[in-house]
Amino acid sequence: MNLEMKWLEDFSALAATHSFSQAAEKRFVTQPAFSRRIRNLEETLGLTLVNRARTPVELTEAGQLFLVTARSVIEQLGDVVRHLHHLEGQQGEVLQFAAAHSLALGFFPPWIARLRNEGLNIASRLVATNVGEAVHALREGACDLILAFYDPDAALQMDPEIFPSLHLGRTEMLPVCAVGTNGQALFDLESGQSVPLLAYSAGAFLGRSVNLLLRQRGLRSTTVYETAMADSLKSMALQGLGVAWVPRLSITAELARGELVECGGPQWHVPLEIRLYRCALVRKASVRLLWRKLEGGAGSA
Repeated sequence: MNLEMKWLEDFSALAATHSFSQAAEKRFVTQPAFSRRIRNLEETLGLTLVNRARTPVELTEAGQLFLVTARSVIEQLGDVVRHLHHLEGQQGEVLQFAAAHSLALGFFPPWIARLRNEGLNIASRLVATNVGEAVHALREGACDLILAFYDPDAALQMDPEIFPSLHLGRTEMLPVCAVGTNGQALFDLESGQSVPLLAYSAGAFLGRSVNLLLRQRGLRSTTVYETAMADSLKSMALQGLGVAWVPRLSITAELARGELVECGGPQWHVPLEIRLYRCALVRKASVRLLWRKLEGGAGSA
């Protein structure tokens, strides 16, 4: 039997609220996703736990009996985790970070190094992932902090009161391409000719920002490759396959070596803001300490 802990927490929230919509809001997921998770729990157990025909919803007899076990498991696991955090805290807590791939490679190492050089001896563990998975990990308590580019339209789809953020820095996306045998850029955004575009997958924040710029400036292009990862676009650009918009912090070395060059002026740049997010409901001492240090200006470039 493969039960997920989040299903037990979902079921406990539903029992407390007697409402799928209120429980979904409490668990920071959409109502359809929440309903699917309750259904997955029932299917795994082979039991009907919720009487959906009643308003407000009620637990079945099996659901009422299972609720006792679910709450006991949640409480026992919470006690164990708190105890382990206490033991780990005696040795120095490990901060769990989730970060966008480009930030994990281009921003995180020097940022952590600056913090340690300033006397904040952080033990860290980093997972590079996409923003959606990082947000899910923070909501579920699988990580302590998220490093992400700020999206003013989506704002990571999180309540800023529960998931506050701090500004860490700025960078920008540059249009880059490989050079030809003559040492010049293979493509020129100012030429008026159509260029092969190395694009972000649909829905990616970096892609939305680039696409907005392309529409505003009326660039003629043909998409020849798509991916959600900036470093994959960089690799394709290095092969001379087209133009890619890549965060500057991801291509510093390639620009310095002349392997990639800008193929458009500053009007083709896309500004980016880097932010750190946490959950205000979590009381981990090392997270609070780091937050206070950052608010005081620690780790600034």
